[in-house]
Amino acid sequence: MIRLFKVKEKQKELAENANGGAPIKKQTAGELRLHKDISELNLPKSCTITFPNGKDDLMNFEVSIRPDEGYYFGGTFLFSFQVSPIYPHEAPKVKCKTKVYHPNIDLEGNVCLNILREDWKPVLNINTIIYGLYHLFTEPNYEDPLNHDAAAVLRDNPKMFESNVRRAMSGGYVGQSFFPRCI
Repeated sequence: MIRLFKVKEKQKELAENANGGAPIKKQTAGELRLHKDISELNLPKSCTITFPNGKDDLMNFEVSIRPDEGYYFGGTFLFSFQVSPIYPHEAPKVKCKTKVYHPNIDLEGNVCLNILREDWKPVLNINTIIYGLYHLFTEPNYEDPLNHDAAAVLRDNPKMFESNVRRAMSGGYVGQSFFPRCI
């Protein structure tokens, strides 16, 4: 019985190839789940999603976040997402492509968000991650920093932190680091 199914599958594949059709690529479980997550996205109006490699490559996409409140109001921050074929059992790899002065994002774009590390669970989804990233901009957290200098300034002198964020977003230096304009 099992061999019969294999023979039928092979005949179907040969017929499709003979008709000039490309062989059908099976989607992984991760691709199916990601497709579901993306179709159910409920993003804040200040967030957008794009697929730089086209809609055929759902596993790699970008999210643009434009906070409408807080220190980062008016800035535009681009994040790249790389999703593993074993998603949702492994969290997506998320990088900030916009150089930003932020306690939870280092100068190389690595993001410190608990749900991307130790608190990831397969029940979480892309929507949850995007809201988590958005929350980092409305409520930066100095208690779990990647950029220790920014975290110390936020903790000890919030007015100075705000001034540094504005300078960085306008395209300028904060300490020895230059930040391109993102407003």
